[in-house]
Amino acid sequence: MRLITFSLHGIEQVGVRRGDRIVPVASVAPQLPGSIVQILAAGGLSTLAGKMASCRDTGLALAEIEFRPLIPRPGKIICIGRNYAAHAAEGGANTPTFPEIFYRGATSLVAHNAPIIRPRCSDKLDFEGEIAFVIGQTCRHASDDNALDFVAGYSLFNDATLRDYQRFSTQWTIGKNFDGTGAFGPELVTADELPEGIAGITLTTTLNGEQMQHGRTDDLVFPVRRLITILSECMTLEPGDVVVTGTPSGVGSARKPPLWMKAGDTIEVEVAGIGRLCNVVRDEP
Repeated sequence: MRLITFSLHGIEQVGVRRGDRIVPVASVAPQLPGSIVQILAAGGLSTLAGKMASCRDTGLALAEIEFRPLIPRPGKIICIGRNYAAHAAEGGANTPTFPEIFYRGATSLVAHNAPIIRPRCSDKLDFEGEIAFVIGQTCRHASDDNALDFVAGYSLFNDATLRDYQRFSTQWTIGKNFDGTGAFGPELVTADELPEGIAGITLTTTLNGEQMQHGRTDDLVFPVRRLITILSECMTLEPGDVVVTGTPSGVGSARKPPLWMKAGDTIEVEVAGIGRLCNVVRDEP
């Protein structure tokens, strides 16, 4: 299944994408709650899948709806830095021996087709195409054997970063949390539709149609199952928590000269089987 969060006539709701149509969950399974987090917490994915198997509702056209961030207010947005060895190397760092972990806040999120905002205070806005996974059930002390059982599905993320602010501090938080810089979506693809642990798939980022990043998940330093095992040693992972797995090499800051996103640019992150996340850059008013 492919779930989205969308707005129609100002009302935020959840839908299931079928090709170029969206079936509102409220029309096919009205007994389910109205957000992806609540559906996951209620164990409602299997109920929804069963309802969709017999659903004849043609739903809504994509042009009728407005995408929202896939999970507008996750309990946690956990990001992993330098998780592709080639990206660590292009920034002059050694391959990490333990995940480099930082947080994003919900106010930084933007939806598919919504603008990424370049703030007034900096012109050093960089792109980072990434794959994110969403936790489907409460998890603590997972093992490598069962870690993937806790994944509901996968989506796309652009961890757009203000590089000067990132480097003003030994902690990366401020450079990663400007309003309107974390593009997330467009949809949650349930884990059963993808290779186990997203092994062997390729991520591509393009800027104005030109390829910037091209990396395979086989190059992840810490693959999905290992991230869940390590994170759940520390914290309880809850339904709807988001883990952003890291970006491949090719970011703008590593180029000579550096390449920064500017107003009017179109940035796209694409993974076969997961989809395409598209945003235009706008300057902060």
